[in-house]
Order: sequence, then C-alpha cells, then structure tokens
Amino acid sequence: MSAAQRLEEARGLLAEHPVVDGHNDLPWALRNQVRYDLDRRDIGADQSAHLHTDIPRLRAGGVGAQFWSVYVRSDFAGDEAVSATLEQIDAVGQLIDRYPDTLVRALTADDMEAARERGRIASLMGAEGGHSINNSLATLRALHRLGVRYMTLTHNDTIDWADSATDEPRHGGLSDFGREVVREMNRVGMLVDLSHVAETTMRDAIAVSSAPVIFSHSSARAVCDHPRNVPDDVLELLPVNGGVAMATFVPKFILPAAVEWTAAADENLRAHGFHHLDTSPEAMELHRAFEAGRPRPVATAATVADHLDHMREVAGVDHIGIGGDYDGTAFTPSGLDDVAGYPNLIAELLTRGWSRADLAKLTWSNAVRALRDAEGVARGLSASRGPSNAHL
Repeated sequence: MSAAQRLEEARGLLAEHPVVDGHNDLPWALRNQVRYDLDRRDIGADQSAHLHTDIPRLRAGGVGAQFWSVYVRSDFAGDEAVSATLEQIDAVGQLIDRYPDTLVRALTADDMEAARERGRIASLMGAEGGHSINNSLATLRALHRLGVRYMTLTHNDTIDWADSATDEPRHGGLSDFGREVVREMNRVGMLVDLSHVAETTMRDAIAVSSAPVIFSHSSARAVCDHPRNVPDDVLELLPVNGGVAMATFVPKFILPAAVEWTAAADENLRAHGFHHLDTSPEAMELHRAFEAGRPRPVATAATVADHLDHMREVAGVDHIGIGGDYDGTAFTPSGLDDVAGYPNLIAELLTRGWSRADLAKLTWSNAVRALRDAEGVARGLSASRGPSNAHL
C-alpha cells in the first residue's frame, strides 16, 4: 500500500473514530494574542499565520472531541489565578456560542458520543494547575459546575499541596490536603490529571484515587528522559486504575536531542523579557533568529509513534490516548505541525501494524471510557458522602 493510500485509510478511520485530544491551549493563545477578540482571530477561517488551531484544520485533522485547556500561568496566584481561570472558561463559552454548527459543549461521556453522532466537535474543559483553585475545595466544585472536567494537579511550579515535575519538591508528592483534593475530584466527577506533576505526586494520586486518572499531555520517559514524561512503573499502574496516558507532541518532551536546544531557546526568550511559554509573533521571531544560528532538532510523527508503541507495550492499548498541546508550544513535529496533522500519526501507526480496533481505542474510546468511569465513581461517592470542607 502506498503512503497516499495509507493516509486515506487513516482519514477514513478518523471519520468513524475521531480524535479525542486531551489538551489544546487555544484559549490562552487567544488571551495572549488578542485578549479574546474573536473578530481578530476568527477560527472559523484559516488562522495558520497565528495559531495551530482553527475549525477548518480541526475538521481536516479528524478531531471529534477537544479538551480545551483553561490554563493560567503558575505565577498567577490567589484570586488572580481564579479570576483568570474564569476568564478562560468564558472564552471557551464564547467559542462554542460563536461556532454552534461545529462546536458543542460536552459535560459527560454521553455528550461526547452525541456530538460525534451529530458531526460536531465535543468541547470539554480542563484546568491546568491546582493554583487555579487557590486552595479552596469550594472553588474546585464551582469550576466543575462551570464545566471543567479535569484538573492538572500542578503546572510547572510546586504548589501548597502538590509537587511539580519541574520545581523543587516540598511535600514528597501530595500533602494531606492534596489527597483530599483528589478525593473531592473523585466525588464530583472531575478527572485527576497527572501531567506536569512529580513522580511522587503521580504515585500518591493513583494510590488515593478511586476513579481513573489521566495524563492529558505526557509521553514515555523511557523513550525521552524528561521529568514531564511518565515512568514505566507508573504506566504499569494504569490498567488497575483504569486511567489513560495521552501522548504529547511537544518536541522537547519527546525527542532527546530537542531537550537541550529548547532549554537554550527558552533562556534566550527570558533574556529578552519574554515568558518562556510565549508563542506570540514577537516571541516566535526571536525563536527564528535563535534557530538561524543554532539549527533546531526536529521531531516527526514517527517520534510520537515511538512513544505510543512503548506506552502500548507497558500500559496496554486500553490505557493510551493523544494530547497534542497545540497552541501551548512554540514548536511542533514535522507532519504534526498543527491540528490538521493527526491523520499523519494514524498513518504512521498503520504502517507499524496497529489494527483498526486498537487505533479506535487510542483516538476515541479510551478517553470516553475514562470519563464515563469517573462519572460512575462520582455517583457512588456523592450518594455516600457530602462535600468536603477541608482547608489548609
């Protein structure tokens, strides 16, 4: 079979079993670039000059459900973090209202299936970092009522109750309050997301959680030794927990040669007064100038497939998914340049002998099942106990 035929087969598979992507930072990009002025960034049309994401490319990529990240930077603290998270949630609502023929709000696994049947893109939300709740379980519950269906326990910084993968540890994983956060997330039906957290936090959360956990955008540490990735012993826990690890496309997390290069490029941004996660045109211009003197190692769809092969071997095909992190990274792999690229990854996996049944689990079924299972756990827990009022 030719490469063109394999790509056509991939597109056909995605028409039946579209991608549930675990993490897309479009709301933050809209905040950074145009302060949510959707007339200036009309994603109903081609925005490839500014963004990784727009509706034509979501359609071309075979995306059927998207967890939109309502991320706010972890140097936002206290009420500022909460209010910024609310603004992010509002931005997702504006997108859904503006494009009703394409995007539909989804709160449950049944909503996701209904959206697929109608040919819509199910739009869910995930909060990225426990700083977004300002140490308040009432705020956690409020975010859930507003539609947030997962929370990443930390972002890049250790917080008052959980250690991050990329900061100094303070708790040895989760504090007692952190464990209570996990239990309350289980009770309300919010998925516990373990991307960005320290290994100790991963293990603590899985030990405490009575519902499936997810990694919304993390790959395999055995393939690329970066603290943002998942160690094999943690992947091995997912079959018992029921969780799903969703491989990310960020080159510095998946390609060993890109780790050192990206650290230097990020430092160059900071030296010029930019945040290292800035993807504005001005920041990208600095990146391009840096790259001119120091060529960037380039990941490919095959690089991501290497991670998925390993994750399938260790965790099992029922416990893996996809979380691209589009519009949250300055660089993407060749062939996975934007949200239109998912068919290239599926074609690569078909070339490696993945079956249609296994690919359907990867793209759609595993993520839907994890949310459905979390909903079932929440019904049981909420019938047996009321809200927690624990505090630090």
